[in-house]
Amino acid sequence: MAVPVAFFGLFFAYPVTAIVGRGLKAGGDWQFGRIGDVLARPDILDVLWFTTWQALASTALTLLIALPGAYVFARFDFPGKQLLRAVVTVPFVLPTVVVGTAFLALLGRGGLLDELWGVRLDTTVWAILLAHVFFNYAVVVRTVGGLWSQLDPRQEEAARVLGAGRFAAFRRVTLPALGPAVAAAALMVFLFTFTSFGVVQILGGPAYSTLEVEIYRQTAQLLDLPTAAVLTLVQFAAVGAILAVHAATVRRRERALKLVDPGQTSRRPRGPGQWALLGGVLLTALLLILLPLGVLVERSFDGAAGAGGYGFGYYRALQSAGSGGSSTFLVPPLEAVGNSLRYALVATLIALVVGGLAAAALTRRAGRLVRGFDALLMLPLGVSAVTVGFGFLITLDEPPLDLRTSWILVPLAQALVGVPFVVRTMLPVLRAVDDRLREAAAVLGASPLRAWREVDLPLVRRAVLVAAGFAFAVSLGEFGATVFIARPDNPTLPVAVARLLGRSGELNYGQAMALSTILMLVCAVSLLLLERIRTDRSGEF
Repeated sequence: MAVPVAFFGLFFAYPVTAIVGRGLKAGGDWQFGRIGDVLARPDILDVLWFTTWQALASTALTLLIALPGAYVFARFDFPGKQLLRAVVTVPFVLPTVVVGTAFLALLGRGGLLDELWGVRLDTTVWAILLAHVFFNYAVVVRTVGGLWSQLDPRQEEAARVLGAGRFAAFRRVTLPALGPAVAAAALMVFLFTFTSFGVVQILGGPAYSTLEVEIYRQTAQLLDLPTAAVLTLVQFAAVGAILAVHAATVRRRERALKLVDPGQTSRRPRGPGQWALLGGVLLTALLLILLPLGVLVERSFDGAAGAGGYGFGYYRALQSAGSGGSSTFLVPPLEAVGNSLRYALVATLIALVVGGLAAAALTRRAGRLVRGFDALLMLPLGVSAVTVGFGFLITLDEPPLDLRTSWILVPLAQALVGVPFVVRTMLPVLRAVDDRLREAAAVLGASPLRAWREVDLPLVRRAVLVAAGFAFAVSLGEFGATVFIARPDNPTLPVAVARLLGRSGELNYGQAMALSTILMLVCAVSLLLLERIRTDRSGEF
C-alpha cells in the first residue's frame, strides 16, 4: 500500500492541492469567501447546469443504444465477434481532439451530412451527445455485457416454464441481477461525460461549456486562478461522490451472484428476431463507430494526389519538420510516433507496478479506509487534466523533484490515467484466488514474495497482460495533461495532432488526420491483441 499511496500523494494530490491553494490564498490566508462569490455568478451557474444535464442526457442515450449491444456480445456467438469487440473499444482510448475533429468532418460545415443532405449538427448539443455515445459505447458493452455473459440463462428459462412471459422473466430475474452492473456503467459514463473537455470544445463551440472547458478557459486564457480553483473543487466533490456510489455498486455486483462460464451462455442467433437484433447492433456499430473512423481515414488521404485524388502525400509530409513552410514542429511530426510508443511503454510499466501493488493490497485488506482508497484510485479519471498538467509545472520544479525538463514527466502523467484501468482489471481476478492456496504455501515455508510468485502470478498472468494492454492504449491517447508538459522537441501523437489542427491550411489538416489514423491503428492493434489473450469477461473494462 505504501508505494501506491506515495505515488498518488506526490504526483496527484500534491499538484492538484498546489493549484487550488494558489487560487484560494491571498497574502498567505485562505479566502474561502471566493467560493460563494464564484458560485453565485450567473455564467458559472449556466456552466454547472449544462454540465449536469448534458451528462445525464449522454448517459441515458448511451444506455439506450449500448444495452442491446451488451446483450448481443453476451449471448450471441458470431464470426468476427472478438474483432468487433476490439473495434467498439477503440474510441474509448482515442484522444478527444481526434474524435471531435472526425465528428466535425462528419457533421460540420462541408462534412459528409452537409454534402449529402445539407444537414449540419456542429455547434449543437446533438453533436456533443452523439460523440459522447461514440466514446462510451464500450463502457456499457464491457461492463454490462461482461456480467450478462456469466448469468445462467437457465434461471430465466425456469421462470418462463413457471408461466412468466419473456418480458416478465427478464424484469424479475435478469434485470435485478444486472442492476449493479448497469448502475456501475451508468455512473462511469456520467463521470466521463461530466468531465468532458475536447468534444465540447470542438463540437460545441463558444455556446457550450462544461466545467472542464471552463477551468481551461479561466486558467489558460483568462489567467483567473481563483475561479479555476473553485471550479476544480466543485468538480472534485462531484467526482468523489460519483466514485463513492460507483464503488458501492461494484461491491454489490461482486458478491450478489453465482456466475457461470461465459462459453456456456453464448450461442448462434435463432429465429428472425434474434438475427434482426444482431443486424441492428451491427448497423449501429457501422454508423456510430466505423463511419466517423472511416471519415478520419478518408481525410488522411483526400487531396494528397491532386484534385479529387488519393495518395500518401500527407503521410510523406510527416517526415519533414517544415512542410509547406510550416514551423509547427522543431522535429518531423513522424517522430511523435516513436515518442508516444516510448512514453506509453514506460507509463505502462509504472501503471502495472503501482496498480498491481494497489490491487494486491485491496485484495488482502478490508475496512472503510481501504474501500476509500479503492475509490480514490479512480479520481485521476475525473479530476481536471488541466489542473494536473499545470500542477506538474508549478510543483515539480525544485530539487530533489525538479522534473520540468525531464522526459519522465510525461510517462508519470500518463500512468496516473493507466493505474485505474490496471486496478479495475486485476482486482476481480485477485479476489477470486483462494486464500487457502497462499496459506498452504506459507505452511510449506514460502515467504510472502515467493508465495505471490508461485501462487498468485500464474493465476493472474493473463489479467496482467490485459491490464498492460489497456494501460498502454490509454497512455497513447492521453492528451489533457500531456499537452502542458510535453517538450516541443518531443511531442506525443495527441499533442502533435492538436498542434497541427491549431494551424490553418490543408496540409496541416491532412497531416493531423494522417497522425490520427496512425494512432487509431496502433490502438486497434493493441486492443485486438488484448482480446486474443483476454479470458475473463467480467471485468469493468
